[in-house]
Amino acid sequence: MEKAQARSPLDLAREVLQTEADAILALSRRLNGDFLRAVEAILACTGRIVVTGMGKSGHVGRKIAATLASTGSPAFFVHPAEAAHGDLGMITAQDVVIALSNSGESGEVVALLPALKRKGLVLIAMTGNPASSLGREADILLDTQVEKEACPLGLAPTTSTTVQMALGDALAVTLLDARQFGPEDFALSHPGGSLGRRLLVHVKDLMHSGEELPRVAPGTALKDALLEMSHKRLGMVAIAGTDNVICGIYTDGDLRRTLEHSGNIYDLNIDQVMSPAPQTILYSKLATEAVHLMEQRRITSLLVVDADGKLAGAIHMHDLLKAGVV
Repeated sequence: MEKAQARSPLDLAREVLQTEADAILALSRRLNGDFLRAVEAILACTGRIVVTGMGKSGHVGRKIAATLASTGSPAFFVHPAEAAHGDLGMITAQDVVIALSNSGESGEVVALLPALKRKGLVLIAMTGNPASSLGREADILLDTQVEKEACPLGLAPTTSTTVQMALGDALAVTLLDARQFGPEDFALSHPGGSLGRRLLVHVKDLMHSGEELPRVAPGTALKDALLEMSHKRLGMVAIAGTDNVICGIYTDGDLRRTLEHSGNIYDLNIDQVMSPAPQTILYSKLATEAVHLMEQRRITSLLVVDADGKLAGAIHMHDLLKAGVV
């Protein structure tokens, strides 16, 4: 008896992806009022969203909890086996529990049901078997049943976990929208990420001010202005009076142009060679706006002004690069 010809790896991979994609589309068509009830229950929750699940469903549950937490819905994962040995105390009557189990009969999850029901909290089940123990005990049932697993053996959780993950994302994004959770809110949950740096860092956080700011008064000899610029190492010097009104700026580029067109720079004062009315940025602006302005004007430094338009500091492209804003 001849063996069936093996499928190519690419054909098998495409079949897996198609199977999982079909299952997600089937899930989207199956969404109903239960999904809306789950959203409403979570929005009304005065405690936390507690996600639990065993095995592969547990791994998916951890991701769902993390996604919820990072998008404005405070959540954490509790391992069902650990919950049965004390961690159940982390769960209160004010919480909403989302329990994941494809079969709905995972022993560790089912063992928690009596205690969870006694707490009087809202229990949302995410299961592929609505008639299971978990499905029957749930206050809200989210049906994640699939026609088949993508695994050729029909054993390894593949399609079922993909559907769970997708439904968790749908839940998180729907809640995000309902809470009007914006980019700034997202950044507050991700201060270490690139988005957090772009949305949380302001010009005033990075600018050089006080003794770090290279500045001279109008009428200063060019040679003294160059010493100030060299000492502070920002490649520029601000020209401002005692009232902090900006008169101009002198940069490394200006120095090169001065050397090209002037014979003896020691006979000049800063007023003769500075660039008047320089580009400035308000100290309360986002650092990303400083980047945009520098790129647009093709400059490497900006003078920073306060709300009255007076000199408050200076910021250099190196500062923005160092802060990871660029």
